[in-house]
Amino acid sequence: MLVLASESPRRLALLAQVGIVPDAVVPAHLSERPLKREQPRAYAARLASEKAVTVRRSWKGEPALILAADTVVACGRRILPKASNDTDVIACLRLLSGRSHQVLTAVALVNTSGGISSRLVTTRVTFAQLSDRAIATLVASKDGIGKAGGYAIQGKTEGLVRQISGSYSNVVGLPLFQTVQLLKGCGFPVL
Repeated sequence: MLVLASESPRRLALLAQVGIVPDAVVPAHLSERPLKREQPRAYAARLASEKAVTVRRSWKGEPALILAADTVVACGRRILPKASNDTDVIACLRLLSGRSHQVLTAVALVNTSGGISSRLVTTRVTFAQLSDRAIATLVASKDGIGKAGGYAIQGKTEGLVRQISGSYSNVVGLPLFQTVQLLKGCGFPVL
């Protein structure tokens, strides 16, 4: 069995792209507030592992692999928020305008005996200079609400990205290659 410890519809859709359909989806419901002075890489890794372990502890079904992930958008050492409103989206987009930033996704997999494996994937994304009109259009689309860094690459924002170096699926929310490798390593039947 495979349990996805996430409430992200994008992660579910990405898994489906490679033929993986979890047997259950169980969000962890943890605080996603960074610890004091926590760096982006450590933050993403910590949250992914905590999500996987939390869901494993609460799982009452038959033995299962527990898959969790956490995506962080970082500009330098600064962790951008998961935008909860238009003001957050505007602030994130203004900060990212004309700049490069990193999208880090940590993937954690707890096996049936409780062992944990993880991977951290970094993708560099460079935005074009965003005009006030472009920002207003993105805000009006509501694509950035609930998204790390206030944007969804698979939405209107993609037309404003000058360059991506690394995994596109990582920017959407789950690096598929690394996820498939983790699952294969635990004997899960994939590709």
